[in-house]
Amino acid sequence: MPEEKLNTGQKALAINVDAKKYGTFAEIGAGQEVARWFFHVGGASGTVAKTISAYDMAVSDAIYGPAERYVSRQRLQAMLDYEFKLLLERLDKTRGDKCTFFVFADTVTTRSFSHQQDGHGWLGMKFQTQPHEEPSTIIIHARMLDGDNVRQQEALGIVGVNLIHGAFYLHATPEKLIASLLDNLTRKRLEVDMIKFSGPRFANLDNRLMALQLVQQQLSDAAMFTADGEVVIPSEVLYKKSVLVERGSFRPITKTTLDILERAREQFLQEPQMKGEEPVIIMEMTLHSVLEDSAMAHKDFLDRVDLLSTLGKTVLISNFGRYYRLVEYLSRYTQKMQGIALGIPSLRGIFDEKFYVDLPGGLLESLGRLFKSTTKLYVYPFRDPKSGKFSDTPQGETGIWMREAENGQIVTAENLQVAPHLRHLYAHLLENNYICSIQNYNPEYLSLFPPFVLSKLQSGDASWERDVPPEIVGLIKGNKMFGWQEKATAVMA
Repeated sequence: MPEEKLNTGQKALAINVDAKKYGTFAEIGAGQEVARWFFHVGGASGTVAKTISAYDMAVSDAIYGPAERYVSRQRLQAMLDYEFKLLLERLDKTRGDKCTFFVFADTVTTRSFSHQQDGHGWLGMKFQTQPHEEPSTIIIHARMLDGDNVRQQEALGIVGVNLIHGAFYLHATPEKLIASLLDNLTRKRLEVDMIKFSGPRFANLDNRLMALQLVQQQLSDAAMFTADGEVVIPSEVLYKKSVLVERGSFRPITKTTLDILERAREQFLQEPQMKGEEPVIIMEMTLHSVLEDSAMAHKDFLDRVDLLSTLGKTVLISNFGRYYRLVEYLSRYTQKMQGIALGIPSLRGIFDEKFYVDLPGGLLESLGRLFKSTTKLYVYPFRDPKSGKFSDTPQGETGIWMREAENGQIVTAENLQVAPHLRHLYAHLLENNYICSIQNYNPEYLSLFPPFVLSKLQSGDASWERDVPPEIVGLIKGNKMFGWQEKATAVMA
């Protein structure tokens, strides 16, 4: 039987009557919406040591130090650190043996007469679970999606209470804590697109898996982390930047994967809008591609991320089955040019009408939304196995037999055949430079189909090592990624 969810008032009251929890509420922007819940339900004197709301920038700077932006992770961290240090200085001697201290802080902007965009903000908890314990921290970034500021403030108060309650009672089960953040809310009202755990209670927790949980549990459409594993919000990476994206399963990364990206980047840099600016490079994995094998999904996901990190790539994990949704997502954060590097099979999928039966405008609507912004597709050629002469040949030294095409036709964006009634539409996109072929590609890479490479890797055929970038061969073998097997012993006749 599922556990009954507490409403927001019940959560606040449960904390108020717990005599072991005592702390500070520091809130900038949108009123003291979180602290208000604890006063409203009664018994706050047992929980609230102090509330503070430093609205004036000069006052805020005087307390927490200057900041380039007031609604930022840096400002939130300064608030948490300062207020927790102050709690210990003032109360540790008198209450430290019988209390666990906490600081809740947020810095938020909501809709107002001068600010008509969606509200967003940073919220955090710095807390102890045992007296005198070194504190642990949870930080989230939220987007408030209601159409008016009163509703946005209300949503902020609810998610803040959820975060405090989750930190106290669900810290041992982070997945449940994440799920609880939207208790008494809906996804239409609020999105949590970043979460980070740190401190002794989360010493063995991988924040990249927690980013995956945000998408998997539908608190966000996507989550991002940098090559060094740092979880970030997209605006920290994409703000006023051009962006080039390659989507893939990256299981494993092949030489073709990197050739697609590098050749697309060369052409992207030549676009007049770029003016020599280096784009942000994003490697995107969809949730579907990550969860194909649920039994090994988490290890498999981290293995792929580790390989991409070794290559210095920023990763986006998303639930965007359709490319236009990816473009709309990126357009929230940048109005500059967007490039998508992809292969012929993916381009064929974009023009397959069966994928858009739920859209009122069908394929035409999807293309309009895909190319609404300054978006361009860079298409890598494909050797069509259906057009070549097939041969059954052993691969590598192990005698594993695979069916491969020889001298198959090379399909490019220019000679791709689409449905007859779509030819004029496709020609329009080609002629107006929305779609272009990648040039200077390596013909040897056209036959490196990831499923073939994966099959060789899993069966002990050492020739897979020639198909992937050399810097990741050792990682795959050392960590036994993707079911890698030692080289099989050849069978002698």
